[in-house]
Amino acid sequence: MKFAITLEQDEGGFIVASCPALPGCHSQGRTREDAIANISEAIRGYIASICKHGEPIPVTEVAV
Repeated sequence: MKFAITLEQDEGGFIVASCPALPGCHSQGRTREDAIANISEAIRGYIASICKHGEPIPVTEVAV
């Protein structure tokens, strides 16, 4: 599965990454690459948790 993410620089210089399709799924990193790696790990953990609890995986539409 693929999920869209957003990246924003905070006032401390960190890159904050979020996955809008997964409420509360956020991470950060010192660099863009670190933030992407960290949000990827957070998404995998989020999906594992909702699967463990029998909840449906959110489906998002991708604009073409």
